[in-house]
Amino acid sequence: MVRQRKRNQVMSEINITPFTDVILVLLIIFMITTPMLLQPGIKINLPKSQTAEHEDTANIEVLISKEGYVSINGKQINDTLIESTMQSLLSATPDKPIVIKGDKDVKYESVIKFVDMAKRAGASRFALAVDFEKKPQ
Repeated sequence: MVRQRKRNQVMSEINITPFTDVILVLLIIFMITTPMLLQPGIKINLPKSQTAEHEDTANIEVLISKEGYVSINGKQINDTLIESTMQSLLSATPDKPIVIKGDKDVKYESVIKFVDMAKRAGASRFALAVDFEKKPQ
């Protein structure tokens, strides 16, 4: 029996296995990172109020979680950097309002601690954010 070798033949089929692997890896990466982009770094439950006003987008937004973590304008800040971060944000407009969105279960001490740091940084206007609660009819 004589074996014939097919050495110089062109492959007419495309191997899609590597392509499929790459697509699946990209899909997994997007599935993991998308929820992180949609929500701020700290989860908070705001207390309810029936007389809530709409917030202004020109404010400095501060989130304080029930564990005491602080996020300023969407970026989580270490306790040691709060004062310097507030100084840099207030350098252009020192009378810019600071809206504090504290979780309804946050310790009062955490809010006061932040307000003290912000006052040392030059802040003078503060507001507490609440969710609007519809009146029962």
